[in-house]
Amino acid sequence: MGDRTKRTSRAEWQKRISRWQDSGLSADEFAAEIGVNAGTLRQWKYTLNRMARGSARRKPMVDIASFVEVQNAPAASASTFQLELGGDRRLHIPANFDAVALGRLLPLLERR
Repeated sequence: MGDRTKRTSRAEWQKRISRWQDSGLSADEFAAEIGVNAGTLRQWKYTLNRMARGSARRKPMVDIASFVEVQNAPAASASTFQLELGGDRRLHIPANFDAVALGRLLPLLERR
């Protein structure tokens, strides 16, 4: 298969949209210059703008920066980790944690 089947990352589309906006060219002109469909270029601009607006509206009550430290729990619980959330809050995680479940839990904690 050729390069046409390769998916372009969101980060790459963000760079393209930024370059397009800086160029002063129309969508049709810029798309032709970089070899993409103008409709796809416009759709990515819309999608990225919508995502930026959505993330600006969501304010997590627990700021990710408030996660202070990850450490082994005291010797009595040597098989767990303790995640300090700040404000005297701690999350105890067993050493054999389910990474998928923890991956679902952390975004929920960020929103609260």
